[in-house]
Amino acid sequence: MDDPTLSNQRNQSTRSTPRLNLPSRMSDYSLHLENLPAWTMHINRMINSNYNRSPSRTIFSDRFIPSRSGSNFALFDISNSPTSAEGKEDGPGTYNSLLRAALFGPNTPDKKDPSGLPAFRNIFRYKTETKRSLHSLSPFGLDESVHGISHSPVKAPRKVPRSPYKVLDAPALQDDFYLNLVDWSSNNVLAVGLGNCVYLWNACSSKVTKLCDLGIDNSVCSVGWAQRGTHLAVGTTNGKVQIWDASRCLRVRTMEGHCLRVGALAWSSSLLTSGSRDKSILQRDIRAQVDFVSKLSGHKSEVCGLKWSYDNRELASGGNDNKLFVWNQHSTQPFLKYCEHTAAVKAIAWSPHLYGLLASGGGTADQCIRFWNTTTNTHLSCMHTGSQVCNLVWSKNVNELVSTHGYSQNQIIVWRYPTMSKLATLTGHTYRVLYLAISPDGQTIVTGAGDETLRFWNVFPSPKSQVMTLGFQAIWTGYLYLFHKLYSLTFFLIILV
Repeated sequence: MDDPTLSNQRNQSTRSTPRLNLPSRMSDYSLHLENLPAWTMHINRMINSNYNRSPSRTIFSDRFIPSRSGSNFALFDISNSPTSAEGKEDGPGTYNSLLRAALFGPNTPDKKDPSGLPAFRNIFRYKTETKRSLHSLSPFGLDESVHGISHSPVKAPRKVPRSPYKVLDAPALQDDFYLNLVDWSSNNVLAVGLGNCVYLWNACSSKVTKLCDLGIDNSVCSVGWAQRGTHLAVGTTNGKVQIWDASRCLRVRTMEGHCLRVGALAWSSSLLTSGSRDKSILQRDIRAQVDFVSKLSGHKSEVCGLKWSYDNRELASGGNDNKLFVWNQHSTQPFLKYCEHTAAVKAIAWSPHLYGLLASGGGTADQCIRFWNTTTNTHLSCMHTGSQVCNLVWSKNVNELVSTHGYSQNQIIVWRYPTMSKLATLTGHTYRVLYLAISPDGQTIVTGAGDETLRFWNVFPSPKSQVMTLGFQAIWTGYLYLFHKLYSLTFFLIILV
């Protein structure tokens, strides 16, 4: 039985509704739903949501036209009642609140559903709500405290293999903190100083070649490959530096100048820099006739660390006097002096990603990795590692670096910069890890220790995978940006309509 109240309201609405401007013949016909075809009944049923509504099924909308009943207007502080001043679709308050909420999310008050759940759903409903993943594509994030574009999925930490993929025997590899006996060339050849001999290991063919034998009265203290080509510099106990052509196993030149052992070598194009226990640093141009072109003085003890920056403009040196100096190309005195380390500074590494970023590590009494900005002469940060820092190398493919350590854990640590969070801690050496070099592709490192082994580790991703990752991130960011723009455009078009 029909409700009489509804019948009266229906009659009143019929009387108050103005008549349609129809031709005279059509005005004689009464428009009743009963006289219309079946398809018109279906249309009227979809237009009038109060007609023949099923209690078990909710119709939210037709296609892409949002329904008022199924929309989440509470998210934008909009009343669902048409009689409310702020809830009118064409009212200025509605537009202002929508614009404020869309552009200035933090000012939008937090609303909750009657069920107590956060009201983070979309303002309009086009279909029955389904379960969403944690990282929704909706431009309205799932986090109540963060409104606006949702965050991209959190990238899982990269897994670094905990075991070396290759171990080579290195008999007579000295356990001396101040020496540098391992280096990896751009041609993928590893040079190792073992006792009084230098051996070459070809990483492509695994072929081992004996380059030279210095004799009983001499021994190898350092090896260093030229940046390009096949020339290898060898520092010796008697203070001399030999230049070898590795492709022909031929000694090209012997240069003097130091009176004590040469434990550190660094190349800058045709310029070779050597550091010695006699506290001096010599600059040698292998094209010149003289043994050295300049002498750098400043350290008060043995020079054990030398590294040129990637642009070959600045030279960093570390010594047993706990000092870290930075030199330029045309000065015989350091223009930067860092004295914060409390032990010998052998570990030095320039960042290939940021100009002027320098990392240094201290010995047993220090155990810290420090970061410096040489362009502004500032100390950036310090990380206490808990053990002696023997070597540092920066990845060319990602913004990460590796440190090798001695007393007391003999570990290898992969760090993510600048957070300095540990990606991996690698163990296996039974002596302090004094020697470190990186492969030319930037993926593999080799470590050497007094346990007379060389261990090869895959610690960094390949340049190709890094480019693919950056490309995917760029595509994902662009996709989210485009989605947000389209969503906002649709949102405002609906308001205008």
